[in-house]
Amino acid sequence: MAALVWLIIGIALIVAEVFTLDFVLIMLAVGSFAAAGIAAAGGGPVFQVIGFALVSALTVGAVRPVIKRRLEQKAPKTPEVAVGAEAIEGATAVVLERVDSDRGLVKINGETWSARAFDATQVLEPGERVQVIKVQGAIALVWRHI
Repeated sequence: MAALVWLIIGIALIVAEVFTLDFVLIMLAVGSFAAAGIAAAGGGPVFQVIGFALVSALTVGAVRPVIKRRLEQKAPKTPEVAVGAEAIEGATAVVLERVDSDRGLVKINGETWSARAFDATQVLEPGERVQVIKVQGAIALVWRHI
């Protein structure tokens, strides 16, 4: 009966591992299966728990790092891609409606954005090219493109 309990625990740990993907629960499942083997061989509860603890500790300490290292070597390296406001900072835009220190409209990558001049003394007229210096909320702070 104890072997069946350990097997059920091991299977539950494998199912839980599917959701975590951290290779800890699968190592505990291996320890659980070792305890099931000890129980099936007639070992008492103390030996089962000791077997579970030893095998789990060995697999977590020795096998898991090897697996993690192997997977990290095979994982493709993807460059970081800017998204949201970071993606348009530094972009070139075209003034649609006069931009001054209070208001204006620009087109950035095909999208219309509210804009203000980064330098309060600049007044930018429609058709001028500007550079997005910073994004504050939904407002692009722009500077005359040189």
